[in-house]
Amino acid sequence: MYHNPVLLKQSVDDLVTNQDGIYVDCTFGGGGHSREILGRLSERGKLFSFDQDLDALKNTIDDPRFTLINQNFRFLENSLLMYGISQVDGILADLGVSSHQFDEAERGFSTRSNAPLDMRMNVMQGLDARRVINDYEEEQLADIFYYYGELREARKLARDIVHHRKIKSINTTEDLKKLFSYLPPNKVNKFYAQLFQAIRIEVNQELEVLKEMLVQAHRVLKPEGRLVVISYHSLEDRLVKRFLKNGMFEGEPERDIYGNYKKAFELVKSKAMVPDEREIEENSRARSAKMRTGIKV
Repeated sequence: MYHNPVLLKQSVDDLVTNQDGIYVDCTFGGGGHSREILGRLSERGKLFSFDQDLDALKNTIDDPRFTLINQNFRFLENSLLMYGISQVDGILADLGVSSHQFDEAERGFSTRSNAPLDMRMNVMQGLDARRVINDYEEEQLADIFYYYGELREARKLARDIVHHRKIKSINTTEDLKKLFSYLPPNKVNKFYAQLFQAIRIEVNQELEVLKEMLVQAHRVLKPEGRLVVISYHSLEDRLVKRFLKNGMFEGEPERDIYGNYKKAFELVKSKAMVPDEREIEENSRARSAKMRTGIKV
């Protein structure tokens, strides 16, 4: 299977409230969520799905109500306008890397396979993991490892990489992993997961792209339109949680004389929804998923 969609029924239950409505799936992938959305729509409903990965285009759906847009979802608003769409009833974003991208060893996303340092979700873009590791300054690397991987030893890691690349360039995932062979076995898996996450976020500018999408989503949603976001690590979830609360990513919103601030969304549930034990058992990649849903005020 290209990708086993996480929280499939729950996310589409939250999303689709108007069977005649216009909906957006920001992360088409294998089309699991898109097919479920289409199954809830009438003949008058429409679905626009986004995916920048050329591999995802092979999964397109033959349905007159469906349009697949080969773009990064950071171009959400302008892409929809090209189809004459200025407002929609709901937007779904299932963030992170698809199972297909992890399983395709040559893409370089997985810590389990030896592959070229790549990690691009859009293979047409210039920046890849190899350039990040071999060309970034030591301070840049340290910041990426600390902020995106939440690695406390970030400065030492950056120093080790810069030292080794002076001798020989670091071209594959195994080249990179060999630099840290001194790590105790019980810490290796978590460390590599955090390291690869940090590099991948930088390569794909994932947090900046997410911010851009969220701001645009609020603009294009109709009043009472729904935004459903499934995230897989705390960096994404914090951004989503804060934006759904007050429409901001940092700082404090302005309050009126009574201490109230204008809300961007009403939360459908006060706490994030997470997969149950059965789903996690069937799909281990669902383990870290958190879903939040907001209704535009």
